[in-house]
Amino acid sequence: MRGLRNLLLVAVGLTILGVVSCKENVEMSPDKATLAFRLTDAPCDYDNLFIDVQGIEIHSDSNGWESLTPFNSGVYDILELTNGLDTLLCQVDLPAGTVSQIRLMLGENNSLVTGGTSYDLKTPSAQQSGLKLNLHKELLAGTSYTVWLDFDACKSIVQKGNGGYSLKPVIRVFSDSTDGKLKGVIMPDTISTQVHVIQNSDTITSIPNNDGSFVVCGLDGTYDVLVESFHTNYNDSMISSVSVGFGEIVDLDTVRLQ
Repeated sequence: MRGLRNLLLVAVGLTILGVVSCKENVEMSPDKATLAFRLTDAPCDYDNLFIDVQGIEIHSDSNGWESLTPFNSGVYDILELTNGLDTLLCQVDLPAGTVSQIRLMLGENNSLVTGGTSYDLKTPSAQQSGLKLNLHKELLAGTSYTVWLDFDACKSIVQKGNGGYSLKPVIRVFSDSTDGKLKGVIMPDTISTQVHVIQNSDTITSIPNNDGSFVVCGLDGTYDVLVESFHTNYNDSMISSVSVGFGEIVDLDTVRLQ
């Protein structure tokens, strides 16, 4: 069972128009909203996953498609951005209004390292038109917002018949208005486990750090938490009906597998 998520993207679209200013530290304008985009990742059991992130475009009611620039482009090892870690891609002042969609632009330098071997990853449609993601976020003047682009590394990698791999990005988008967090520690930390946070048919998966700690972000609602053990001497553990609200950090403390 690995990270079944809502697939919020379709690789379609055209080249974009327009440019707006984007910088890491801005003084908020009273008639505009500040919107930051951050990159994070759902963990997966590979050595490295290098993603070439080249830009973000947004679609608003007032201006249509616009490109955010300057942008912190580069090749990111997204497996370093797990369990609550993220990195800033861009921060921009925008007129008040609704941002309906965003488009993440990838370059060609994407690669996977697994078992010590590096494989080039190809995403032809994404390179041509970008990954279109739904947002539907209303921006109020004088207010600051953060949006996270959460790669699902496991679901984004597809093994091919020839032994190679391809990249078909699956990305979950969430904002600070739905950013409740669930954290805890799985013991013993010497065995392989996964934490599955389940709501109806949707599942978010986390792989704990070496010390057993984990963090799952972008939650808002009631969830069942399944700790899956990959050791024959330890049973799975289920914690039912865990409520995580807006802005909350719910600590499960230590979950000891029996």
